[in-house]
Amino acid sequence: MDEDGLTISGDQFSLTTTGAEPTQLEAVVAELQGVSRATYGQYCGLSRAAEMLGERWGMLIIRDLITRPKTVAQLHSGLPRISEKALTMRLREMVYSGVIRELDERATDGSTRYELTEYGRAAEDALLALGRWGAMSLASPRPEDIVTPDSLMVAIKATFKPRQAHGVHLKVELQLGAIVLHVKVDDGELTVGSGPLAGADAVINPGMLLKDLMTRDLDAEQALATGQVTVDGDPAAFLAFVDMFELPRLKAPVHA
Repeated sequence: MDEDGLTISGDQFSLTTTGAEPTQLEAVVAELQGVSRATYGQYCGLSRAAEMLGERWGMLIIRDLITRPKTVAQLHSGLPRISEKALTMRLREMVYSGVIRELDERATDGSTRYELTEYGRAAEDALLALGRWGAMSLASPRPEDIVTPDSLMVAIKATFKPRQAHGVHLKVELQLGAIVLHVKVDDGELTVGSGPLAGADAVINPGMLLKDLMTRDLDAEQALATGQVTVDGDPAAFLAFVDMFELPRLKAPVHA
């Protein structure tokens, strides 16, 4: 490594970055991992899953593809701390593993689009459960943390209680700062999307209190009465919405 950058080389490869840009260094590390990939040496389903998804960014790529197919640029907009080069390498590895695939139909700009395969989609329930577990350690956002539409849509899917939604037909719009989502419940079936929803039963603005409502640390009726949450439309729709979404209340040992 010198003032011009970093070079890592071997008998069959040479990886170079210029300057001190962290994402360039990360791309080199990702490439190095790619050429030196090893297994855990365990005949175990969890071990095999970790080999396919456990590399950095792997689970977040799956998270963002749960909502809809995306190009490299679209994925990068929601994962800005990974370089596009490193992201492309991760996608290549996950295609090889059969977790995602390239769509024949390209984006309007000609870019390749990626989607989960049937095999990759089968990991969704496990990732939603892992997300619920991780959410128990969430305190206030760290300075570097961002919130994206995809992360919120997947969080809503993770906290949904289908049994509680049996026989319920509900359409709500959620205004979460600059992010607007919509949620439809149709007799236990959930649909979550990005953007406003015409004809919604209620437009809900919970501010930064959505997690507190889902953990029941904040009572929904009290939040409505005190103005902590505002609702344009039927207040009963807000109460019904909160009733169908819940985070576990197991106390985490350390808040991250």
